[in-house]
Amino acid sequence: MLWFYLMIIIFILGYTAIALEHPLKIDKAASALLIGVLTWVAFIVGGEEVIHAFEGFYGAAHESWHAFMASHGVHGEEGTKHAMQLFIGKHELLHHLGEIAEILFFLLGAMTIVEIIDQHEGFKIITDKIKTVKKVKLLWIISVLTFFMSAALDNLTTTIVMVALLRKLIDAKSDRWFFASMVILAANAGGAWSPIGDVTTIMLWVKGNVTTLPIIVDVFLPSLVTMLAPLAILSFTMKGEVQRPDLSAGHEEEEGHVSKRTSGLILALGVGSLLFVPVFKTVTHLPPYMGMLLGLGFLWLITEILHKRRHKETSTKLTVVGILTRVDVPTVLFFLGILLAVASLQSAGHLTLLAGWLDTVTHENIYVINIAIGFLSSIVDNVPLVAGAMGMYDINPDIVAHLSTAHLATLHTLSPDVILANVNADMLPGFTQEMVSMVQQLSIPQYHHILNILPQDLHAAKYFMVDGQFWQFLAYCAGTGGSILIIGSAAGVAAMGMEKIDFIWYMKKISLLAIVGYLAGAATYYLMFAL
Repeated sequence: MLWFYLMIIIFILGYTAIALEHPLKIDKAASALLIGVLTWVAFIVGGEEVIHAFEGFYGAAHESWHAFMASHGVHGEEGTKHAMQLFIGKHELLHHLGEIAEILFFLLGAMTIVEIIDQHEGFKIITDKIKTVKKVKLLWIISVLTFFMSAALDNLTTTIVMVALLRKLIDAKSDRWFFASMVILAANAGGAWSPIGDVTTIMLWVKGNVTTLPIIVDVFLPSLVTMLAPLAILSFTMKGEVQRPDLSAGHEEEEGHVSKRTSGLILALGVGSLLFVPVFKTVTHLPPYMGMLLGLGFLWLITEILHKRRHKETSTKLTVVGILTRVDVPTVLFFLGILLAVASLQSAGHLTLLAGWLDTVTHENIYVINIAIGFLSSIVDNVPLVAGAMGMYDINPDIVAHLSTAHLATLHTLSPDVILANVNADMLPGFTQEMVSMVQQLSIPQYHHILNILPQDLHAAKYFMVDGQFWQFLAYCAGTGGSILIIGSAAGVAAMGMEKIDFIWYMKKISLLAIVGYLAGAATYYLMFAL
């Protein structure tokens, strides 16, 4: 039991250090990397004890471990010990590392492309169009712009760009804090309905839990309501005009090194590269990170050609080689560490037990589960929460949508050694030809997963298919719930660091607005699909 509980303790202590990053003055990436490695160390050292503890709590065998033993013909105590090391250190770790690498390469490519646009003053083309000084009008412009930019880029990058913009538009710190806070809410709301708008939606999209068009269509309106609700309240309470800062000094020098034509070209190519990723995935069926790397390679080539005749010092700042030094590597390492930690808990079985507990407490109500995850996202980072949820629940095959209890009983009659590809309509009475075809396409693990669905749980199982309501609502709740506290999202942490926004000030002035928006959006989704 000791090693089983030690993994949980390591994770909780590391999580606490991440949440208290600023008071402790310890970068969250360091804490994440430590728990990412130490949880796996505890797992491999106490492997047998951890597996036995899980089976004792769960009341069933650890399927991955027993399948590994069967496939490798493990016998005897020494053989079991060696097999456990191979299972954890090679099989499980490398499997999860492959999935994590997909997310990290995607993020690294996206962050680099956005930095290229920023260094070429591409975003300045947008911000120069904003002329108003009226608070309410400016608030709406900034919020709506942030909402859609976040969907096209990502919420973290958009927040960084928009907060930097606010410094050029608003002089008073107190006003900037309000506007920056609204940027956080709008960025998180905008990122929730786009497959590339938030790390959590990226994770769900890359893993195949959601697809491009359904997540956009189904989650757009709830996300929009999440932004509009607090925006409407502030529109009635916020009065007057903002004072613009004096930016005349050094302005011409700042703009001189990149022409407007070049800025526009890089903006168009960069945004086009980001928007091309979903198209690339649909057409080629390759993972999204391949499309992102393709876009980065193309933009890299273009910038090398554009700046090859410039002075070396200037070209270094504008080409990818120089821009890579500005990419936020600590953020990438943070995601690596936290995803490794969550993966260890998934492999060991902790998340399976948590899923069972949540189902019991909430009576398997997917809406209650996700709303709870959203509130938790405001306290801790939403990335591990989503990673945990993805580890707790499997993606059900599409055939689940067509199954009745009678169909389920028929599937139980198939011989365990039957090759599913050889199944025909005669073996499946009551099945349509489409359903028979779906059965033939099932993998053995998918087939066994369906057999584990109880008849009374069949309706709920449909929520966990690709683009099912559980995954869509998870994307919404995890993406927007983090706005309730400023440390609850990457966007909030970025704005907090840039503007030195006080945690208590945000909680007093913004948290209630964020809760109103979050619950209003959740209610919208519920009314759209649950009734």
